[in-house]
Amino acid sequence: MFPTDYAFNLILSVFLIVGIYQFYFWCQRNVLVRPRGLKLAADEWIPYWPSWVWVYSCLYYPVLLYVNLMVDSPRQFVQLVISYVLLLSLQVMFFMVFPVETPEEWRMCNTRRNWSERFLSLVQSFDDRSNSFPSMHCSVAMLTALHLFPHMGAIAFAFPALIGLSCVFTKQHYVIDIPAGAGLGWIAYEMFNMLVQL
Repeated sequence: MFPTDYAFNLILSVFLIVGIYQFYFWCQRNVLVRPRGLKLAADEWIPYWPSWVWVYSCLYYPVLLYVNLMVDSPRQFVQLVISYVLLLSLQVMFFMVFPVETPEEWRMCNTRRNWSERFLSLVQSFDDRSNSFPSMHCSVAMLTALHLFPHMGAIAFAFPALIGLSCVFTKQHYVIDIPAGAGLGWIAYEMFNMLVQL
């Protein structure tokens, strides 16, 4: 592929990410049943560490876009997009049928006293407390790591690990949301591979 192809894929990916998130926000506004909480004792042990918001947002999106550099052909790019759309479909199903929201008091921890908390407050102004389970950040990070694994090896899994930590330290997610999200990302990857082999 030529540099112009990569540039085109990168621009298209930005539009796709923005478009996909409209489904995420739509689910927040259109719940079918009352959201529930999934708080465990382990959630109380984890401290509120707002500086992890920089990992939560500033590592997340660049790595998603980095996957474009691993694409060798337009066909492979289309397949990559299909895998993420498949994952989105699974996420939306969970968000609609089994809505989960984090506690209001977790948002109250943020007193906007430094740059990290101000940035986290900005993130939270877009992202409601709902759509918590399974963590979409973790599912997308795991799917991305599985796509990167053939090129980067086991180090690719540092990405979902860091994202998972950022999810709980910023109090954006319950502990249980993290493995559930990672598992859903893995399931989407396996389903995608089965579809490609048909």
